[in-house]
Amino acid sequence: MKIEQLRSATIRIEYAGKNFLIDPWLRPKASMGPLIGYALVNPAVKDIKMPMCELPKATEEILADIDAYIVTHVHPDHFDMNPNGTGGDLLCKSTAIWVQNAKDAEYMKHSGFTDVRIIQETGCDIEGNIRLIKTPGCHGTKVPCGPASGFILQHKEEKTVYVAGDTIWYPEVKATLETYQPDIIVLNACAAELLDFGRLIMDDNDVYAVYKACPNAAIIASHMDTVSHATLTREALRKKLTEKAIADKILIPADGEIYQF
Repeated sequence: MKIEQLRSATIRIEYAGKNFLIDPWLRPKASMGPLIGYALVNPAVKDIKMPMCELPKATEEILADIDAYIVTHVHPDHFDMNPNGTGGDLLCKSTAIWVQNAKDAEYMKHSGFTDVRIIQETGCDIEGNIRLIKTPGCHGTKVPCGPASGFILQHKEEKTVYVAGDTIWYPEVKATLETYQPDIIVLNACAAELLDFGRLIMDDNDVYAVYKACPNAAIIASHMDTVSHATLTREALRKKLTEKAIADKILIPADGEIYQF
C-alpha cells in the first residue's frame, strides 16, 4: 500500500492493487482567489489567494490509472468547483466517484459524472473486494460548516486505513477508532478556523487525542500549508508535537511525499 500526499487534503492511495484519488483539488496556485463570504478569525489573511502552493507534479501524472475518486465532502478546497454549480472539470467523468450523501451525488451528476456512488455507513464492497465504509465527522467546534465525512478502507491482505476527513476530535471519531482499530490514520490537521463556525478541523491537541486512542497506528497529518484560514503550519505542528513528546510518532509529509506500508 502507498499513500501519497499531494496538496492540502488531496492524497492518492494505492490499496490492494487499486488507485484512489481522495478530495481532488487540482486547480493551479492562487486560481481560486481569496476566501470570500466568511468571517475570518484573522482578517490579515483576507487577500491571500488559494491554493497557496502549486501541485507537486503534473495533473496528468496525478490522474493516471485512477480506479475511483473519493470525495469526503463538496467544499472548494476539496473539489474543484465552478461558479455555475458544476465541478471536477479535470477528472474523467466516467470514472467511479464516491460521495457522502445524496446531495453531493446530485452535484456530481449535474457535473457530468456518470458513475456516482454513495458511501454507506454499513459499508460496501468495491474494486476487487475492498471494503469502503463511511465514517462520521464534525466540521466545526461551534456549528458544523456543512456535513463532512471520512471513510475506512479494509482488505484482507492490507492494513486498515482511516481517512478522517474534515473533522475535529469528538466522540464519534473516538468511537470510529475503537470500532475499526485502524493501522493507518490520515488526519486533516491545519486547524483551519472561521469566526462563525470555530475551528473546522484538527489541531495539535486533537492529533494528540487520536494518538492516545491509537498509539500503535501510523498517523499522518494532512491538509497542511495550503489554505489561508489555517492556524497551524507544518512547522508549528511539529513544534507543538515536540512539546507533547510525540513528534516522532506523527508523520507530517511534504507535498509529493509517499509512504509505503
